[in-house]
Amino acid sequence: MAILNLYNCLNTYLVIGAMLFGFGIYGLVSRRTIIGMLIASELVLSGASMNFMAFNRFLAPDPAIGQIFTLFIMAIAAAEAAIAVSIVISVYRNYKSIDTVDIVDMHG
Repeated sequence: MAILNLYNCLNTYLVIGAMLFGFGIYGLVSRRTIIGMLIASELVLSGASMNFMAFNRFLAPDPAIGQIFTLFIMAIAAAEAAIAVSIVISVYRNYKSIDTVDIVDMHG
C-alpha cells in the first residue's frame, strides 16, 4: 500500500527529475555525435521541467506558475531541436560526418 502513495510525495518527483538531469549531463559528456548530444540536452530540459512541475504541484501557491515555466522550457526545447537539426544537416553536408572528432578543424 505504501508504493501506491509514492505519487503523492515530492521526493519521488525530485529524484526522477534529478535522474533525468544526471542522465542528460552524462550523455552530453560521453556522446561523440551531435545527435546524441541533442538527445542528452533534451533529457536535461525534461529533468528541469519535471522539477518545476513537482514544485508547482506541492509547494506553489499559484498552480499556473510551474506550468508556465514548463511551457517556456518546451518552447525552448523545440526551438533548440529545430536549430540543432539544421546545424547537423549543414555539418553533414560539409564534412560527411556528424562525429564531433571529425569536425575539430572548424574555426569560429
